[in-house]
Amino acid sequence: MKSAVEKLSRALLRRDVALYGASPDERRLMEFCALSPAEAMARLEVSEQGLDAAEAEARLAKYGRNEITITKRGPLADILHRCRNPLVIQLLIIAAVSLAMGDVKAAIVVSGMVVLSVGLSYFQESRSARAVEKLKGMIHSRAVVIREGREQEIALAEVVPGDLVVLQAGTLIPADVRVVRAKDLYVSQSTLTGESLPVEKRVEDNPVTRGSILDNEAACFQGTNVVSGTGLGLVVNTGDHTLFGATARRLSESAVETSFDQGIRDFTWLMVRFMTVMVVIVFLLIGLTKGSWIEALLFGLAVAVGLTPEMLPMIVTVNLSKGAVSLSKKKVIVKRLSSIQNFGAIDILCTDKTGTLTQDRVVLERHVDVTGRPSEDVLRYAYLNSYYQTGLRNLLDRAVLAHAELDVERTCRKLDEIPFDFQRRRMSVTVEYEGVPVLICKGAVEEILKVCSHYQLDGEVYPILDMLREDLLEEVARLNAEGFRVLAIAYREFPPDKQKFSLADENDLVLLGYIAFYDPPKDSAGEAIKALYNSGVRVKVLTGDNAAVARKIAGDVGLKVEKIVSGSDLDGLSEDQIAELAETADVFAKLTPAQKETLIHALRRKGHVVGFLGDGINDAPALKAADVGISVDSGVDVAKEAADIVLLEKSLTVLENGIVEGRRVFCNIIKYIRMGASSNFGNMFSVVGAAWFLPFLPMAPIQILVNNLLYDISQVAIPTDSVDSELLAKPRQWNIRNIKRFMIFIGPISSIFDYATYALMLWVFGCWAYLDPHIGEATKEYYVKLFHTGWFVESLLTQTLIVHIIRTRRIPFLQSRPSLPLALTTLLIMGVGVWLPFSPLADYLGFIPLPRTYWFWLAGFLLSYSVLTHIVKVWFHRRYGVD
Repeated sequence: MKSAVEKLSRALLRRDVALYGASPDERRLMEFCALSPAEAMARLEVSEQGLDAAEAEARLAKYGRNEITITKRGPLADILHRCRNPLVIQLLIIAAVSLAMGDVKAAIVVSGMVVLSVGLSYFQESRSARAVEKLKGMIHSRAVVIREGREQEIALAEVVPGDLVVLQAGTLIPADVRVVRAKDLYVSQSTLTGESLPVEKRVEDNPVTRGSILDNEAACFQGTNVVSGTGLGLVVNTGDHTLFGATARRLSESAVETSFDQGIRDFTWLMVRFMTVMVVIVFLLIGLTKGSWIEALLFGLAVAVGLTPEMLPMIVTVNLSKGAVSLSKKKVIVKRLSSIQNFGAIDILCTDKTGTLTQDRVVLERHVDVTGRPSEDVLRYAYLNSYYQTGLRNLLDRAVLAHAELDVERTCRKLDEIPFDFQRRRMSVTVEYEGVPVLICKGAVEEILKVCSHYQLDGEVYPILDMLREDLLEEVARLNAEGFRVLAIAYREFPPDKQKFSLADENDLVLLGYIAFYDPPKDSAGEAIKALYNSGVRVKVLTGDNAAVARKIAGDVGLKVEKIVSGSDLDGLSEDQIAELAETADVFAKLTPAQKETLIHALRRKGHVVGFLGDGINDAPALKAADVGISVDSGVDVAKEAADIVLLEKSLTVLENGIVEGRRVFCNIIKYIRMGASSNFGNMFSVVGAAWFLPFLPMAPIQILVNNLLYDISQVAIPTDSVDSELLAKPRQWNIRNIKRFMIFIGPISSIFDYATYALMLWVFGCWAYLDPHIGEATKEYYVKLFHTGWFVESLLTQTLIVHIIRTRRIPFLQSRPSLPLALTTLLIMGVGVWLPFSPLADYLGFIPLPRTYWFWLAGFLLSYSVLTHIVKVWFHRRYGVD
């Protein structure tokens, strides 16, 4: 789904630029990019101190909230849109034809079905939409802006033109901005352009403005994200006036079909095709055998209604909305309702390590020199690096900064910074320390060693020998094996007149020592992984950390670590080879963001439904690639934006609960589909046979319609139903082929008892006397009404009761109990079915009271039907499974 949205977004964007040129908002951004930063800020009447509170409030009132206005249909337009559903169109046509032919009763009942289906669907989805919007409001995406001379964190919606937005790694750019300050600033624009590589953004005056605004190096756009570096952006356009806003409005008019929607659509058209064939057969049989084509048409239309699963939209909507609300109580926020089905279908969960398998409580355990002795210099330099960096501070930085007692920042002045990126795996800051520019570099040990030519010990500097490198790497490997995360600290001094620094200066460094952190595994992780495994979900760890740490943590939480694949092992492999590794190995270490994405794609090509749990900027590509992207509320904004599901707590236990709830929702939707398909299929066998040999219609059209309406009402409570544990024990996916099989094997069972009812009414209660030429018309009418009433009651009670047989693979009522609402609606509809022949409506509907002995026969039919259906159902599930 996400790839389709992105492709459509890019196509619309490129098409508009090509055909219509720049929009007024794009030209405005171009104009600001052509100005110097000072001129641009003056144009928007803002200083380097940023806006003050009063001015920000005034601009918010003037320009509106920084939100995309998605055009929503009004109530009438929404209802008309729902009437475009093929099932509803079919019912509307039948109602119109019935009315045109003078069958007002049929037209009223069919119209009532349309009102029931569309009305309930509209009501439930409106309530669902409000609930989902409320839940999404629990996900906090914020921006850091400069106001009144200091950095402030505000909601994205409160960003206004003229705001100065702080840009750093992991930042989701909140509006269209003109860059006014940049240091190695790289931005991913893949959501707008599809380009996988990040684009460098610059500040220089009068930048190149040829071609599309997307190619402008001084412009950043809403919805893109900072990959590395730092900067400051002047907000030019917000909300609907952004490039992303214009595209999003067009996308909202072109809904993209999800795999869940496709499954519903496939079933709908299966039933429509089946109904068309059966109605034509019934129409021809009635017309040829009874000689009345108008009567045949009216009966055929009633049969068409009986075959229509008109409650499907409502059942789906209620299930999904109920599931979203239920998941929220389990700390799982659903951003896209249709993702619930994929959530329950996950059979492989890929996750990062930190905070998921570990306690997310990193402690700085050691700060030592190259000989392993404690070193205050190492701690001091590490502190300076973490304190002065302006990029995204991770858990390791926070652990270093916990040593606030050092208070070394007062003795230094920051000069420059070389931000972190995932290729170098290190970052540097340069400070003026005791009057000397000092570049302090912190990063992965092997990456730091590559740029070190010397080491320091006891204040003396010596050349690094190969033997020392090997010893250091062995010590680091030993610490990794014990679960420690190790970073090296190095430095280099420069002449006092040097003030600007670049990647080229990360060379000839002096290795000072290293710092070691420990993030203990979560006590709950092992049990959660075991529960996921028992639920049919295999957990794989995809981490950027080294193999030794990954092996240690994975082993501690009970994962199989027979084979660990490093990112370097994937280089040069074919797609098939990567797919094979992805399927066989459970722990992957030292991965780049692109390699995580590659592994997700490989698993999906193997036919798996893949979930990915991540919260960092490096996880965004994998989140988009997965069937279900899962992030956490504490994650970076770009990760939450890419995700389908957001957890309020980063825990595999929370995730396991969510997956099970997703399966519960899907199971209840499948219940309705199986019930409707099998019931309709069986009824048509009965109708075709009756149309062939009965001298009169087996049931009046109005009676078929009332029967179907009552049956529909009995299904309304299905979303509340409980689900058996074995149905939740493994991933759930669409299986239209199995639904067809179920329909073919279970449906005709009802026909056996329909034919038994025909025999009962014809021979036991004498309805064959209708053919006696000596009886009058009133007597004939009595026998027809008796037959109609007998089959109506039997048909309604059997198909309503059978819901409880089909809803479970266990023995109903004894081994599996329905929810109270479902039980009550079943009893209510069965009670109405028994009451109607004796009610004031009986004459209007063409019913008469049934003989007392009929009810004994009916009780036997119901018992026999339930037992036989249960036996066939058990055989079916053993033969074909539960999907």
